[in-house]
Amino acid sequence: MKLLSLMLVAMLAIAPVHASPGAHGPNGEHLDGPAAAANGGAAPRVETFSEAFELVGQLSGGELSVLIDRYETNEPVLKGQLEVQYKNLKAKATFHADMGDFSFDDARLLKALSAPGKHALLFTLVAGEESDLLEGTLVVAAPAPHDDHGAPAWRWWLGGALLATILLAAVIVRTRAQRKDK
Repeated sequence: MKLLSLMLVAMLAIAPVHASPGAHGPNGEHLDGPAAAANGGAAPRVETFSEAFELVGQLSGGELSVLIDRYETNEPVLKGQLEVQYKNLKAKATFHADMGDFSFDDARLLKALSAPGKHALLFTLVAGEESDLLEGTLVVAAPAPHDDHGAPAWRWWLGGALLATILLAAVIVRTRAQRKDK
């Protein structure tokens, strides 16, 4: 009976180790992989400036979203026209007054920019009577290789140590029971 109780306690001790979520998020993504560690899970960005303007863009959510401000004052540029050129592709941005950003949603451009690598972009800004060319590089990291080898090594070691402890306890209990019978 003691052996059975001991085995039940051991199985309950192993259950949390076996049932823990590990390093995967709710959608199966790796939370501890090199891609998450390298850029904190951030979307690809482009940053550039000229004497007159600063530009910051982010590729995510099915668009290239760009914020522009004046270099000297950080005053946002909320009116104007913005175009981008990447290789032989050109696209015009749509201005979102609610967010204060310019958005590129051209499917061919986004497909090209989503490929891993460095993408040299040329932005043309016309704001009132001012115009400027801003060059920047969007760096898109290659996806991390998916490693699905199961549980990390420490889990196997922990499981083995628990199993060894259970077997040792079973041997001790059995030896004591045999001594009492004599």
